[in-house]
Amino acid sequence: MGIVLGANQYGKAESRVVRIYRDTERHEIRDLNVSTAIRGDFAAAHITGDQAHVLPTDTQKNTAFAFAKEHGIRSPEEYAVALGGRLLEATPAATGVLVRVEEYPWDRVAVGQYEHDHTFVRRGGEVRTVEVDVTADGLRIVSGLTDLVVLKSTGSEFKGFLRDEYTTLPDADDRILATSLTARWRSAHDRPDRVADVAWDEEHHTVRALLLEAFAGTYSHALQETLFAMGRLVLERMPMVEEISFAAPNKHHFLVDLASFGLDNPGEVFVAADRPYGLIEATVTRDPEK
Repeated sequence: MGIVLGANQYGKAESRVVRIYRDTERHEIRDLNVSTAIRGDFAAAHITGDQAHVLPTDTQKNTAFAFAKEHGIRSPEEYAVALGGRLLEATPAATGVLVRVEEYPWDRVAVGQYEHDHTFVRRGGEVRTVEVDVTADGLRIVSGLTDLVVLKSTGSEFKGFLRDEYTTLPDADDRILATSLTARWRSAHDRPDRVADVAWDEEHHTVRALLLEAFAGTYSHALQETLFAMGRLVLERMPMVEEISFAAPNKHHFLVDLASFGLDNPGEVFVAADRPYGLIEATVTRDPEK
């Protein structure tokens, strides 16, 4: 039995790229975490140590920073497409380049009634994500977000589930529903010559708003039902979104028994349990038959 090299790729992970726009007195900031990975015919590097076809990971890092200036960062999607295209062009042995971007949001500090022109405060938690796969045949863009923590204090139940001899969970007629949502949506904006024409920031904000609208407005019999309602609303309102996928940990909140203290607890005091947790995953897509 012979031994051969399997799938492989290499790149530079987590380059922290911050671009400040100083064109006017009111500055703008884009704060990115950029990872790149090149795949292709790099067998010689693995088998004989020949690096002739390998573009160093340090060069990938340098390109990420240089493109923040030369190309700019109007949106993480457009930046990632440009960066991936440049690395593919610079590496003849490459068949594809994967660029992953996380964007960390900053808000302007309010001083009195006005937003300060050049002072910002980092918004906690939620991160915007982008994954771009660039090949000679085209590109694939997946936008998204992660760590979007949402909670509704009523309007959720969980009952009528399958039971066996190990089931101890009681029915819940009125419960807290909370999750730290990860959502990733695939865009039909897959033509390189059209990427610059897309209002990526506006599209991201719209999808996010629709997810929150559906989460708030859906009476939930289960987190699964809520995720489907969220995905359905996005696909109904956003024709350029082909599909959307979710990963949603169920952030359990259990009612605390205060009876031993002589206190009633009509759904007011809970313990937030961080683990173990239910993890619900689903993809909502368009029906190709319709």
